[in-house]
Amino acid sequence: MKLHLLRLGVMAKLGAPVPAYLIETDSGENILVDTGFPAGVEGPIHVGPEHSLLDQLSRIGVSDVRYVVCSHLDPDHSGNHALFPYAEFVVQRSHYELAVSGEVPRLEQGRSRWDLPHLKYTLVDGDVELVPGVSLIESSGHVLGHQSVLVRLPETGPVLLAIDAIPMSVALDPENRPIFPFDLDGDAVRSSTRKLVDLAARKKALIIHGHDAAQWESLPLSYS
Repeated sequence: MKLHLLRLGVMAKLGAPVPAYLIETDSGENILVDTGFPAGVEGPIHVGPEHSLLDQLSRIGVSDVRYVVCSHLDPDHSGNHALFPYAEFVVQRSHYELAVSGEVPRLEQGRSRWDLPHLKYTLVDGDVELVPGVSLIESSGHVLGHQSVLVRLPETGPVLLAIDAIPMSVALDPENRPIFPFDLDGDAVRSSTRKLVDLAARKKALIIHGHDAAQWESLPLSYS
């Protein structure tokens, strides 16, 4: 099992990454977590040639993706779904139902990129093991049905991809963490933060934050 950190863009104001993650399993199945922000779209996120998702996967030696885990369908996490027409997209049922309802404007912004008739979505409920060594952890708050990912690596040990549930290290304290502008439910944010921090403590897991510029500068890009 290997984990690769991918930078698919930069948030201009924060200098923080727009991340995705590639998990190579021992059985040869490749799992992509999120697909980033689309290139060529004007906005607060810079996507340059160096951020090409397909180029980064090619450098790793990956040409086939079995699963795409959707942490959630915000535009910076779902902008390149169309690149993987044969993958199985895995999302929390509660989040998918919210997204297709049209009730959340920011999910609607990117709908033309994730709501495509040829994409196959598999809906899951709560915490589930996707494949041996990879678990999806329901972590609502930022938005209903957000999910984080726990990866168990043979050498590094457990790694928890907190994504937007705990996007920065300043948000590790469940009781006193900031509630960010795009967090839709403050109480659920704190509950999910507590859940993830407790899980990481029990598993002795490294927590990787989704949009933490300082942390990402200190991280290797591959783990095994």
